[in-house]
Amino acid sequence: MLYHEELKRAKNAHEVNRKFLNELRQKRPRNLDEQFHKVHDEIFREVDCLQCANCCKTTSPIFTESDITRLARSLRMKTPEFITEYLWKDEDNDFVLKGAPCPFLGLDNKCIVYADRPRACREYPHTNRKRMYQIMPLTLRNTLVCPAVSRIVERLRR
Repeated sequence: MLYHEELKRAKNAHEVNRKFLNELRQKRPRNLDEQFHKVHDEIFREVDCLQCANCCKTTSPIFTESDITRLARSLRMKTPEFITEYLWKDEDNDFVLKGAPCPFLGLDNKCIVYADRPRACREYPHTNRKRMYQIMPLTLRNTLVCPAVSRIVERLRR
C-alpha cells in the first residue's frame, strides 16, 4: 500500500484512533510503553522512511538553542544568520521552520544535515519513548503525518 493511501486511511480512522488513544491515556496500562515499543520495532522493520518523508515535507520540528547552535556551526553560519534564514517563532514562542518542506530535505528524501539534525527529528515519531501516555495527543496528530504511526496505532487497536 502506498504511504499516501495509508494517510487517507488514518484520516478516516481519526475519530476511532482518538477514542482509543484517550482510553489508553486514562487507563494507563502498566505495559503501555512496552506495547508501543514492541509494535514500533515491528513496524519500522516494514517501513522505509526514505520512501515517504512526509514528516519532513509537511511539518517542522521545534528547534532548541543547542539544535540551532549545532546546525549553524555545521552549515558554517552565525547563529543569528541561521535563525533569520530558516526559522521563526510560533505562537508558543518556539523556533520552527519558516515553511515546508524542510530546507534540509534532499531530492532523495535524505536529510542533508542528518548528523546534526534537531533533537525532535532524532526522536520522531516519538513512539518508542517512555511514558507514552503523556503524548497521546501528539501520537494522534502524528497518525495523520506518519504512516508508521498510523500502522502502530492500528496494530495496537487490534
